[in-house]
Amino acid sequence: MPVYNKLVRDKILEMLEEKGLSYYARTLESEEFIKAIKTKMIEEATEFYEANNSKESVEELADLLELIHTAIRVLGVSFEELEATRKQKKKIRGGFEKRIFLLNVEDHQVRYKLKRLLTAKPSFL
Repeated sequence: MPVYNKLVRDKILEMLEEKGLSYYARTLESEEFIKAIKTKMIEEATEFYEANNSKESVEELADLLELIHTAIRVLGVSFEELEATRKQKKKIRGGFEKRIFLLNVEDHQVRYKLKRLLTAKPSFL
């Protein structure tokens, strides 16, 4: 018997019964439910990452969106509140439309301090 130990959609148990399959399942408590949602989001994001075409990508994005709706409901946040937060973050930090891929950042202050440290005369001399 395969072991899944994961959150599944609400109608999966009915689908298993229709196929004549037996299973063991339980209802999660609130704290473990939000953790299971987060774990399922990682699973679905990985499947989106591994998708080979637009159709598969959209399927996985739909799963992620369903999980987002579930998560905000559990957290007591409306979709409008989530959208307002998204818009505020976009206003401050921008979106991802420009396709910017950051390679590295040079910290000139650290470089300056390191140079001073390396060129300074030791105090014990």
